[in-house]
Amino acid sequence: QVQLVESGGGLVQPGGSLRLSCAASGSIFWVYAMGWYRQAPGKQRELVADITRSGSTSYADSVKGRFTISRDNAKNTVYLQMTSLKPEDTAVYYCRVSKIAGDYWGQGSQVTVSS
Repeated sequence: QVQLVESGGGLVQPGGSLRLSCAASGSIFWVYAMGWYRQAPGKQRELVADITRSGSTSYADSVKGRFTISRDNAKNTVYLQMTSLKPEDTAVYYCRVSKIAGDYWGQGSQVTVSS
């Protein structure tokens, strides 16, 4: 069993920055990847960024060059640094960990980009 606690969401102006954090606890062995998804109103949940335990990263085309995913394996925490935010980035962001037994999800963090 894995529990994920997200923090760092909020309201920012276009062009601003925000950092999301996701701390994992519980049975954290065999976690091989962590990532971030987002879901905007009326849309499907989509993959934003993903990072493997070895450090390989991938990003959605819409956020490349603006978002950076990172992790601290010692703290069992994954981060999403978001810069140059656009109104289109407004969504609920969900942390996900991939474990040999399955996937686990955070509670979701609201990110609103508006002037």
